[in-house]
Amino acid sequence: VQLQASGGGLVQAGGSLRLSCAASGRTFRGYAVGWFRQAPGKEREVVARIDWGGGSTYYADSVKGQFTISRDNTENTIYLEMNSLKPEDTAVYYCARDRGEYGGSRPSPSADYYWGQGTLVTVSS
Repeated sequence: VQLQASGGGLVQAGGSLRLSCAASGRTFRGYAVGWFRQAPGKEREVVARIDWGGGSTYYADSVKGQFTISRDNTENTIYLEMNSLKPEDTAVYYCARDRGEYGGSRPSPSADYYWGQGTLVTVSS
């Protein structure tokens, strides 16, 4: 499975970005997927997840109401719509697909993922 994230860039505070993650090799169909981020000097954290069927989502408290995750199984792509961006949203954003099938939206500490290469989001104040 190869995941290719794109859409990062430099944006002013209050702006919006849409991240995309395309899969090749294996599809997203049947697997929960999500977005993580890692800010400088901090650990990687889960931002948002969507379950295998697309009917359930999970968001970190820090991004609730601000970010929206979606998936398009026909296009084999997932998205992260980010609005009202703040400087503290600056990070490298990674997409990830569960290795196990039919996962739910809530992140599991024991879950194993396929990772994309990351895309940098920089929010200026």
